[in-house]
Parts: sequence; C-alpha cells; structure tokens
Amino acid sequence: MQISRKPDWLRQSLATSNDYHQTRDIVEGGMLHTVCESARCPNRGECWSSGTATLMILGNICTRRCTFCNIESGRPGPVDIGEPARAADAVKRMGLKYVVITSVSRDDLKDGGAEVWASTIRAVRNKNPEAKVEVLVPDFRGNTEHLDMVLDAGPDVLNHNIETVARLQKPIRKTASREVTLSVLKHAKSRGFVTKSGLMLGIGETSGEIEAILHDLREADVDILTIGQYLQPTAKHEKVDRWVSPDEFEYWKEVALRLEFKAVESGPLVRSSYRAAQSAQTVFALRNSQSA
Repeated sequence: MQISRKPDWLRQSLATSNDYHQTRDIVEGGMLHTVCESARCPNRGECWSSGTATLMILGNICTRRCTFCNIESGRPGPVDIGEPARAADAVKRMGLKYVVITSVSRDDLKDGGAEVWASTIRAVRNKNPEAKVEVLVPDFRGNTEHLDMVLDAGPDVLNHNIETVARLQKPIRKTASREVTLSVLKHAKSRGFVTKSGLMLGIGETSGEIEAILHDLREADVDILTIGQYLQPTAKHEKVDRWVSPDEFEYWKEVALRLEFKAVESGPLVRSSYRAAQSAQTVFALRNSQSA
C-alpha cells in the first residue's frame, strides 16, 4: 500500500531561537549526546528552545538493531568515565528542574551499563539537588540485579517503552520483547517507583491490539503513558503503515484514562519525554493527596 504524503499536523519547522542555540552549545560543549538528535525527534526545536534536552548516555552507538529506531547500531566504544560529571554539569547550566536521561542498549557490557546509569543519576542529583530525574532505560535483558543498580540511585520516574503491540514486537524490536518490558515495569513498580511507558501507532497495529497492549500496561500498574505517531527515519527502516489522525490519538487518550492511567500524553508528535515534567507532576500530586 502506498502511504500518502505526510499530513499537515506532522509538519514542524525547526526553531532557531537564542535558547535553542544555547542548549545546543551546552550539549556540544559537554561532549554529550541527546536522543533529540540521534533519534531525529520532531520536537527538538520546541524542547531546545525551552532550554531542555533529553541526554543520552553510554555513547551514541546501540548494540541492538530495532527496525524503527534511527540511533546508529554497531560496536560501541569504551565507556566514558567522565560522562556522568559532564551530564550533571550540563543539567546545571541548562537550569533544569526536571531531567530526562536515556541511553543506548549496551549488551556488550556485563551489567548493560547499569553502573554508569547509577553514577550519572547520583552525579546529577549531587549537582542539582532540586531537580527531578526521569530515566528512560533499556531492558538490561530482564536482569533485575542490574535494574536495581539503577533504581538504587533513586530516580523519580522509571520509563521503559513497550513501543508496539504484541504481534509486532519481534519484527520491530528484534531482541526485545513484550514480556521482558512488562517485567521491567512491574519490578520498578514493586519497589514503589512511578513508572512510565510509551507506544507508537501507525506501524501496522489494529485497534484490538492497541487496546490489548494498554490492558497489559495497566496490569503492570504503569502510571504514565505516551502515545505518538511512528515516523520512518530512513528508507531502510520499517515503513509507516498509516497516518493516525489527531482525533484517533484523542480517542486512545480517553481509553487510557478510563483504564486509569494517571497521566496520558497522546498525539501525532508525542515522544517519550514530551511534557514529561507535567505528566510526572500530575502523578506526584496524586500520590501526595492520597498520602495526606
């Protein structure tokens, strides 16, 4: 099937404000990577112009070859022991009160990069004690000991994306799985953490499959959900099956809220860290009211 041209609701111009350039200079000056650039996020202009960026640690080469992702795959370089301190400094210079950190998958490392993750969280906290920290982690191959190293460092939100429906997990995610993703989310929840996950639409899923995966995530007691349009990064990647309308995204948001997700961001340009601070604040406020 020939997909039509990208609709107007997916077209965004790249902002070039002073804040945008300042954020870029801080990231580049700190020799850091961002998922904004590596994954070609459509919201980079909006976020960088507001002084925020999603830092990506452990390099910019991933050991996995997911067919939807634009991050380069291959053999990563050695671990950069100075990266946690530079990340903490960048957060300070950007004046962030809410920080989102992610990483490539590092299956080449015995702990999957968990030690670097923990060091980065602690470094950010030490230099930015008022900041909240959200971590978008890989699955660590389901190893709870390695996941616990990250959780023990004390992030405020644990995010791990389910990405797509059950039927498409293998062709889209290759070495990841629905079962392992759900186990990561359940383990973090069992330890009392706010949890979050994300889903792409427009990659070949059916309505029934979307509803089923939403039920899976709620069964895992996930607090925050993001739903966005899949965009094909290059001709080599998985093709877009359809353009999902803003009205359909609104429909799935309503379904998710009825299923009692505590915060939902759903729209064509929504990505994992889109309005992350606002979603987390909704959950923190609800928790505070319940404990009062």
